Amino acid sequence: MNEPYDFVSKLARAYPTSGIRAMFDMAVNYPDAINLCNGEPNFDTPEHIKESGIRAIQNGMLKYGTEPGLAAMRDAVASKYTREFGYDYDISNVMISIGAVEGILLCLLAILNPGEEVIIPDPAYTCYEGQVRTLGGIPVRVPLHEEHGFRLQAEELEKAITPKTKAMIICYPSNPLGAVLTEDAGKKLAAVIRKHNIMVISDEVYEKIIFDGRTHFSLGQIAEIRDKVLVVNSLSKTYAMTGWRIGYIVGADQEIMRYMFKMQQAVASCLQPFIMQAGADAINGSQDCVEEMRQHYERRRNLLVDGLAEIPGMKCFRTEGSFCTFVNIKDYGVSSLDFSKDLLSEGGVITVSGTTFGQMGEGYLRICFANSDENIIKGVERIQKHLSKKYGI
Repeated sequence: MNEPYDFVSKLARAYPTSGIRAMFDMAVNYPDAINLCNGEPNFDTPEHIKESGIRAIQNGMLKYGTEPGLAAMRDAVASKYTREFGYDYDISNVMISIGAVEGILLCLLAILNPGEEVIIPDPAYTCYEGQVRTLGGIPVRVPLHEEHGFRLQAEELEKAITPKTKAMIICYPSNPLGAVLTEDAGKKLAAVIRKHNIMVISDEVYEKIIFDGRTHFSLGQIAEIRDKVLVVNSLSKTYAMTGWRIGYIVGADQEIMRYMFKMQQAVASCLQPFIMQAGADAINGSQDCVEEMRQHYERRRNLLVDGLAEIPGMKCFRTEGSFCTFVNIKDYGVSSLDFSKDLLSEGGVITVSGTTFGQMGEGYLRICFANSDENIIKGVERIQKHLSKKYGI
């Protein structure tokens, strides 16, 4: 009798499981738990965007598209970045993707060879390391520190660079940290990037969700390195279009972009034209909905952070951008994973362990405020009640 054969690949067995998904799986057993875990807008997609998608369907935009995406969508993105970055872009600089997750994968497919290193901050969003490993790359984690506002320091970046370094991935405004890249910090990073001639994949999906009068700054705005920067963005957060699955990549190096267009053949072939038409109209249309949602998020940030600040031992980083806050819980002397599990099972609140995003996340929780005011207030009350009962605070 033949021995059973293991058909599961080593990659599939070793691929990191999302800690966010693991918390959702646990939460199934606690249906009344308040969700302060999910990084998804609780707003509906604005009506004018939905109407655009419906019109596109009615007009027959239901056939295959091209690999780089609908020209109207690419032109809308090119015009946006010409306005905002001050350089000339056209559709040859733009690739449409299935959200930002596929966008990052397409960037890696276009530039990364097996055995090359990719620098990833620690903590960082969960998909980066797995995608690098999928393509045979070597992820190199570089620590981010609370005392530096969770911004990558140029000297830490330079220490991590080796002859095998091909690229780095950054995310600002940051998920899970809530940090925003300043122009000064960006220029210091740019000097290292230029010196060592490495590529940058810059995840900027939260670019419009920024607080306290700050403005978004991208490494792609720096003339000396703009040809080395691939900006990845998405309509999911800005326009509450998570289920539409539409994002894009903007790159000044047209040769890299041409190869990226080709690599879409290996992943999805093309996106749905009617969704891309709605995306084009979202970018070209009124942005009042974007500012309205941003104002709601700022108020909710204040409700969450100010509420948690009243609880002894909960030390919040005051979110600068995104709808996540990173909370220092080191005073409790409990692992982040155990703390988050207890909050769910005993406190009725879903959060995410900081270690989901890297080893430097130990001693922290990620808590999201993409929820209603009522649920945020109720969630803070439950956290306070749970910690008071468990730790006597």
